[in-house]
Amino acid sequence: MLMFFTLLLPILLAIQSVPSTIFALERHIHARAGGSSAQQLPLIVAKDLGLFEKYGLDVDLLEIRGGSLLMQALIGQSVNSADVGAQAPIRAILSGANVVITGGLLNKTLYKFVTRKEIRKPSDLRGKKIGIVNFGGANEFNILMALKAWGMTPDSVSLLPSGGSLARLAAMEVEGGLDGTIIPYGEAAMAAKKGFNILADLSELMEESPEKVFIADRSFMAKKRDNAKRFFQAVSESIYILRSQPELKGKIVPIIGKWLRIPAKLAEEAYDVHHKIFAFPPRVGRQGLQDVLEIIQREPRRAKDDLKLSRFVDESTLDELEKEGFFKTLTKNVSTK
Repeated sequence: MLMFFTLLLPILLAIQSVPSTIFALERHIHARAGGSSAQQLPLIVAKDLGLFEKYGLDVDLLEIRGGSLLMQALIGQSVNSADVGAQAPIRAILSGANVVITGGLLNKTLYKFVTRKEIRKPSDLRGKKIGIVNFGGANEFNILMALKAWGMTPDSVSLLPSGGSLARLAAMEVEGGLDGTIIPYGEAAMAAKKGFNILADLSELMEESPEKVFIADRSFMAKKRDNAKRFFQAVSESIYILRSQPELKGKIVPIIGKWLRIPAKLAEEAYDVHHKIFAFPPRVGRQGLQDVLEIIQREPRRAKDDLKLSRFVDESTLDELEKEGFFKTLTKNVSTK
């Protein structure tokens, strides 16, 4: 018996020395709309650097292509949270869904408006065919916002669902095909090489755009509030690291390449474009939300509705973290190692 306890003692001491969080990680399933994208850089960095575990969470990052499928997963409580363009949750809430916007990841649009070479100015777009991914998403919204900035009405152009950005560019090469579309920054150089005109950088047209907002079911926020709070702690630390610690670029670029399955050069370009653009603290821009609500309210046959922001947004977990001094403490204590 003495020999048994002699053998057992080192094991017990080893267990006591292990951080308690290893035994107490709580599950959290987060859905990312549209698949892997550098727009979700803080999430993949938080996952790869172990920041979710630091705050006691075991986080699964799922890819769900399409805002409608993502909303179904969230409403059905198959996932705990998600990030998506603000249009999807707003439409769901207006239809009676019990979801809410809990924060903002990206309040800036990173698209360029490309057109056939003969279209040199916005007024040349009148009557032309403009490709979008589908109706009701961020793609359509950004085009409508561009038209608004140019003093043009939505019916000035014909919007046609035409698939992904590569498919839309291909359709612009066909005689009688699309006349224009919007594409991510990373594909603008390719479009220029094909001879297309870069009509506008939408980030210069739109001061604010809720490209990626965090959403959750209100019941999750009520029952698992601490879980939601710790999720934001990890994401916030990741955003802060990206924004303030360029010396970690050499560590983060390989993470981008691994998650997005792209070559090192493209991963580095993705880092350079994205690392400083995420919201800190991760709050959603109010003016951008108001613009989304205004465009949705203008849709044909849509009845006038209550469009107070409090109906769509609940950032009380971020309010609590702010009140507790978490964000100020974070900027002082985050390690660069």
